[in-house]
Amino acid sequence: MIRISQVKLPVGHTKEALTERIASILKIKPNQKRKGEESFSFRIEKRSIDGRRKPDLYYVYTVAVTAEEEEALVRRAANPSVTLAQKKVYTFPKPGDHACDGRIVIVGAGPCGLFAALQLAEAGYAPVLLERGQSVKKRRESLNAFWESGVLNTESNVQFGEGGAGTFSDGKLNTAVKDRDGKAAYVLEAFVRFGAPEEILFDSRPHIGTDILISVIEKMREYLLLLGAEIFFETHVTDLIVSQGRCRGVVTNRGILPAAAVVLAPGHSARDTFSMLQERNVSMEAKSFAVGFRVEHPREMIDLAMYGRKKHPLSAAPYRVTSNFPNGRGVYSFCMCPGGFVVNASSEEGGVCVNGMSYSERGSKNANSAIIVSVTPKDFGGDGPLSGVLYQRRLERSCFASGGGAIPQQLLGDFIQNRKSTDYGDFASEAKGRTVLSNLRGLLAPELESSFLSGMAHFSRIIENFDRKDAILSGVEARTSSPVRILRDEQGQCSVKRLYPCGEGAGYAGGIMSAAMDGLRTASLIMEQYAPPRAEPVLFL
Repeated sequence: MIRISQVKLPVGHTKEALTERIASILKIKPNQKRKGEESFSFRIEKRSIDGRRKPDLYYVYTVAVTAEEEEALVRRAANPSVTLAQKKVYTFPKPGDHACDGRIVIVGAGPCGLFAALQLAEAGYAPVLLERGQSVKKRRESLNAFWESGVLNTESNVQFGEGGAGTFSDGKLNTAVKDRDGKAAYVLEAFVRFGAPEEILFDSRPHIGTDILISVIEKMREYLLLLGAEIFFETHVTDLIVSQGRCRGVVTNRGILPAAAVVLAPGHSARDTFSMLQERNVSMEAKSFAVGFRVEHPREMIDLAMYGRKKHPLSAAPYRVTSNFPNGRGVYSFCMCPGGFVVNASSEEGGVCVNGMSYSERGSKNANSAIIVSVTPKDFGGDGPLSGVLYQRRLERSCFASGGGAIPQQLLGDFIQNRKSTDYGDFASEAKGRTVLSNLRGLLAPELESSFLSGMAHFSRIIENFDRKDAILSGVEARTSSPVRILRDEQGQCSVKRLYPCGEGAGYAGGIMSAAMDGLRTASLIMEQYAPPRAEPVLFL
């Protein structure tokens, strides 16, 4: 395979133009015939947008070319962007020799749990998947009812339910995790198998969108069942069965379920699970995360800043901004939603937190992202492993009080002046859930507020008018990542053996892709040790 990088063409070009450019780089004719076939074929590995000459916009490609005499073609091209390469193909490990005395139980049907289940099911392990929330369509109904009425289902919401928190976000699939063995490609290809658009295989900022992701998750579930996996929704794990330092099963609202091993993939909001683990003396530690506000701007403003024009053939423009200040605080954008909505993402009574969500077309009038400030265990005011959980809860309860249970919002100019907002400016909020204009000052500590405002001012040098006075702030964004890390060894097990913590809730991931990849890693560690078990019927005792 030949890999060619930095292939640049204007947005709107034809497939023929890309073919001709590749042929030109390789110094061959695209329609030349050899042994009855075209001289080469190609697939796109990566596509990004170059807006440095806006309003002229370009795609920049990396392509994989298959041809005869590839080594000779690379030599003839004499171009540093043209190299020989091999595609990374993720392969499952050889199953171990230890007998598996029961089924593998997976707790949590977010991306980590789902992809651990997918690998184990495809390898013949017939896992059992437990999810405290509802199946994805029932979950959507519960969410719509919550956003309309304010009546929260604490077991099935933005945080809990089939697909995990990312299902009702933007479905973003980018990650900074190094893909040394092809796990990322396996995850993306699986999403495409189950109905996601093929563009996610090569777009530099791939996303699916909540509307499509719902269908993808459903088809993934059907496939898992076909392979012999069993899935139980509205099944809340409340305790572990531990004997002689080993996890032998779980206690649920349905009863006790014995297990040969337990994959614990609870998500970053499973605070009651963290408390249960602490009572079980599972080794954990508080970890850093970030807090702040969801910030809305008109989508056309962001498009103009990023693309140089409001009207263009592309999807709504994304952005990423980041800065570090002398006080040691990092301030950055998180979970940016082009053409998206601010959503009430609460999961506990008496608390309010927000997130961002986009549909596949990213068609709302606003762009939003969380502008967040880093916090460390020193900020939490406690020294226990759950001190970050308590810190999040304090923020969310203050936010609930500020908005009376609705999402409290404030214009940036009023936030600066420390006064309650009474009306929107040139644009209104695009939100899912009830909103109320309020005063958000005092929710964050003074140093965090100062860092937030410094970040907004700094980002206006990158994106013109980013700190416009009518930018809409929504509070509070506190669930950026897990406040806890469940310590695990090189075999993936925690201080309780045969208990495998993984994914974002365990403190080892930060989004759909990295969580899914950690699920694959955990499945591999189990496979390397155990042979596939007999698929005996699941019986809750």
